[in-house]
Order: sequence, then structure tokens, then C-alpha cells
Amino acid sequence: MKKYWPTILDYFLIALAGLIQAISLRIFFVPANLASGGVSGIAQLINHFTGWPIGLMVLIGNVPLFLLGWRFLGGRRFAMRTAVAIITFALFTDLLIKFPFFAPNGAATLLINDLKGDIFLNSLYGAIISGIAYGLIYRARGTSGGSDILARILNHWRGIPMTQSYLIVDTIVILSAGFIFGAKEALYAMITLYVSGLVAETVLEGGGTVRTAMIVTSDPESVSARILEELERGVTVLDGTGAYTGTSRPVLYCVIMRAEVATLKAIVHETDPQAFMVIGVAHEALGEGFRPLKER
Repeated sequence: MKKYWPTILDYFLIALAGLIQAISLRIFFVPANLASGGVSGIAQLINHFTGWPIGLMVLIGNVPLFLLGWRFLGGRRFAMRTAVAIITFALFTDLLIKFPFFAPNGAATLLINDLKGDIFLNSLYGAIISGIAYGLIYRARGTSGGSDILARILNHWRGIPMTQSYLIVDTIVILSAGFIFGAKEALYAMITLYVSGLVAETVLEGGGTVRTAMIVTSDPESVSARILEELERGVTVLDGTGAYTGTSRPVLYCVIMRAEVATLKAIVHETDPQAFMVIGVAHEALGEGFRPLKER
């Protein structure tokens, strides 16, 4: 059982993400006429004109993309996780409105009525909640179907960067929705896509943004000793050569937390005022002194 637990957890996260996506769609996007992009955005447009169930349209619209994904993106592993993501999202999208909290006096209905007419809050809350769902799916090594599949195919087949692929696919849907729902709704939908992407990245990578420092100093031993003693951070000594002078200069490399930047600057300035230092940003640090390095 222990062997299969990571896989079981993956599928649980994907199913949970499907529920969260459906909640975001039903409570925030649909009432505010905000097209969510991709297949679900197209399903909203179809529902607007025909009244056909959004979840059913999501399921049907994903079938050809699912088959393309199976062909180009990894076979069985891709298929199983993506199928669960699509099916749970589609089912919850149509079943949620039958739950008691969507009744006239239900909690969801009261929230929808309370936010009615406030497109800013609808777009903000919708972006945050849907971003959490996307992040959970990515953490579970799955895809959300729809534009996610098409964007990955464009990246795999044509070499188009993933960020551009998502922008191309979702922008086409949102601009189409703009002709139907209005320009203001289309603009807020674009903002929603951007914010949900940021939230998804945070859920996927965590809030553990760290700082990297490269220090060129004439006194590497003293600077390293103070960093090891006062910050309790490891230091790597790299061999460097000045292109202008041609002289060999050691370069110190270390990774620190954001709150430690000021202390590091003080250490370097006090030890060697003539030192040269570059502070960079890293999305994540894994290993001793930071988060454990593991598969998940």
C-alpha cells in the first residue's frame, strides 16, 4: 500500500482540484460573464446561447484534445491523470448547482447575489480559487485538459514557449467572449488569467523564493568565515578570472533567505568594502538548510 500511496494522493489532489475549479466557475466566473479561457470558456459561450450544460460541453470539447494529448504528450500516464481532471471538473460543474447550497437561500446563492455587479471581486476571487486548483493539478503531475493540452502540444510540436502557447490559446477564447459579454468582461478575464497563473505557480513551487549571492572579494576566507558563523549558510568557492585584468579571483556563491540579504551586505561591506556582489532571485532551494530534496 505504501508503494501506491503517492499515486493515490496524486489522484486525490486532481479530483479535489476539479471540485475547486467547478466552484470557481459556478460562483464567480459564470455569474459575472467572465470567460475562463480554453474549453471551459467556449463551454460558457455555448451555454449562453443554447442553455446546454457547461460541464457536458467541457467533456465533449476535451475529447479531441485528449486524443491529441495521448498521441503527443506521453501515453497512459498522461491519459489517466488528464481524464480524471477533465471528468471530475465536468461532473462537479453540472452537479454543484443541484446541491443545497445553490438553492435560493443557500450559501453559494447568497454569495453570488452579494457579489452581483462587482466584476472586480468576482475576477479576483475566481482567479485565486482557480489558480489554487491549477497548482494542485500540476503538483499531482497532471494537466487540467483544454487549453493546457493544446498549449503543451504547441510547445512540443512547434517549439512555441509554454507561456506564449497559453497566451495564444486563451486569448483567442477571451477575445471571442469579449464580442458577446463585453469589452470590460474580456479585460477582466485577461487579468484573471494572469493572476490565476501567479497563484498556480505559488501553489506549485511554494512561497519559498530565496536569494542567491555571488561575491568577488580579495579576502574570501574572512567573508566565508563570517557567513558560515553569523548566517550559518554554506558557501561555495568558485574559480574566477577577471577578463580585463586577467588575474585569478575566487568567487563566493551562497544561497540565503530574503530576510538575510541585509545581514549579508553588512558582512561583505565590513570585511571587504571593495568587494563586488550580485544578488539574484531563485524560485526554490532544496537541500541542507532549506526544504528537503525529494521527488514531490
